[in-house]
Amino acid sequence: MSVALYCVFFAALLIMISKMPVAVAMHQLGRYDNAEPRRQQGELTGWGFRALSAHQNSFEAFSLFAAGVLVATLMKVDSQAVDVLAVIFVLARVLYNLLYLVDKGTLRSLSWGVGYGCSLALLLSPVWG
Repeated sequence: MSVALYCVFFAALLIMISKMPVAVAMHQLGRYDNAEPRRQQGELTGWGFRALSAHQNSFEAFSLFAAGVLVATLMKVDSQAVDVLAVIFVLARVLYNLLYLVDKGTLRSLSWGVGYGCSLALLLSPVWG
């Protein structure tokens, strides 16, 4: 299995890892409402709300990235370039989540842009690869 495909796996795990701060924030509301967690998440503010936003964005970013890696893999694009883009994407997404939690909006947006750019480059890799 290629590094890029491992990165897809890690990006999928990152969705659940990004849920951990959300669960902590929900518990800090006095309980974790497992019966209606989305309603309880609507009560989050501050860092808890930012954690939820980062978690939701992890879902949004994953599909484009996974599609890009699959396109590059199926089209047999140079694996070294694909691996580099995939690793940069994962690093950018980890940084994105951390920056969201500590409320560094400009840097967070930059890391989002890097990750999005990697996904687009992967999708277009058959053209340049």
